[in-house]
Amino acid sequence: MSKDFTPAQTDRIIEMAWEDRTPFEAIRLQFGLNESQVRQLMRKELKSGSYTRWRERVAGRRTKHAAKISVTTNRFKSSMQRQITGNRISKR
Repeated sequence: MSKDFTPAQTDRIIEMAWEDRTPFEAIRLQFGLNESQVRQLMRKELKSGSYTRWRERVAGRRTKHAAKISVTTNRFKSSMQRQITGNRISKR
């Protein structure tokens, strides 16, 4: 990986990767890392057991890939939640 991230950015990428409903495409949009680069970062930053559990967790998870998410999937979104555009939070 050629990108250098701050510890806070690295923590956010790891957090997003662990979240069930955050697709890899969102990580790519915000941080410029594709799925294989996220896997490399996770392997480097996590303990080996944690990395193994994470890979098992996301291996068959459809919600980690935007193309596999059903259009009819209803998700709750608070009216107070702001839209995220790229790496910026839009203002109202």
